[in-house]
Amino acid sequence: TPWTWCREQGVHLSIRAMFRKGGKSTSMNHGGRRRVVTEFDDGGEMIEEYDLKTDELLLRKRRGRTVLGKDEEWEYLVGEAPRTFSPDVGILAESSVNPTWQRSQDTPQSFVWRVRNLPYPIETYQVTCDHGDQKIVIRTTNKKFYKRFDVPELKVLKLSLQDDALSYDWKNNTLIVQYKKPRDVIKAELEEKVETQQLRLKRAPEDGDVDCKQQ
Repeated sequence: TPWTWCREQGVHLSIRAMFRKGGKSTSMNHGGRRRVVTEFDDGGEMIEEYDLKTDELLLRKRRGRTVLGKDEEWEYLVGEAPRTFSPDVGILAESSVNPTWQRSQDTPQSFVWRVRNLPYPIETYQVTCDHGDQKIVIRTTNKKFYKRFDVPELKVLKLSLQDDALSYDWKNNTLIVQYKKPRDVIKAELEEKVETQQLRLKRAPEDGDVDCKQQ
């Protein structure tokens, strides 16, 4: 459990969750998952979904509000945005043959991203850290794919990218990029997991029932 790991490592938890800080969190069971909804004073919102049995994070998305009070588009930090149907052409808007990038379910020690539908051999890919912009960069030598992205957890904790933490592999037409989590990130994730468990222990409601709030 998170508490056991913390005792073994001598880590003190202050319950200052990385992404929920400053918000009010509500927990409920929804569609076979544990859903935590966090609302912020500026109108922003974040939704997290956890596996009910393992407590693994399956989805994290957030959105803010414009100065006019309109909800912005969801930003998916973990998990994949649903593909949308285009009535104009009668097919899914996102082609199944085009490369698709997403932040996958992390491992306990690493962040993981996947780019599907990349049929090129592993020597085609160049995955590097842009230290000036603090983004991970994926490019192919044949110029068929290019992507820049940051790591939200590092931004929140004001941590810089490290070259030796970045690695990648390719198999089954999928490029898998991993970044080893710094100790500060692991600690913050444990704080979030402890907070989620505290919310969960209050009561285990049926789908749609709100069980508690914490801020």
